[in-house]
Amino acid sequence: MGMRYRRYLTGERIYGCSNCRTHLATIHSMISRAFNGQHGRAYLFEEVVNIEEGEPMDRPMTTGHHIVRDIYCVRCQTILGWKYDKAWEQSQKYKEGKYILERNLLVDVQ
Repeated sequence: MGMRYRRYLTGERIYGCSNCRTHLATIHSMISRAFNGQHGRAYLFEEVVNIEEGEPMDRPMTTGHHIVRDIYCVRCQTILGWKYDKAWEQSQKYKEGKYILERNLLVDVQ
């Protein structure tokens, strides 16, 4: 396997992995702060970089059943949250293709 290149983000506020500080997302790609994860507060993002996606799985959540993939830091493999692949409830369709990052697993890099 070849070398992995990480993307470095620019902007006024950048969120990174709390373990290795790899850049993950900017404040401008954040959609909502009104989410909860397994470790407390979580944020919904339109775009996240420097991650690997796990296998899709059906997961029951407080808002209904979803098909999601755990997402991992590309550098240190820390689980950071998940990606919504499919929402079964019509009211939850806006989440499809979006990412949840758990606040306790993030640091402000810049």
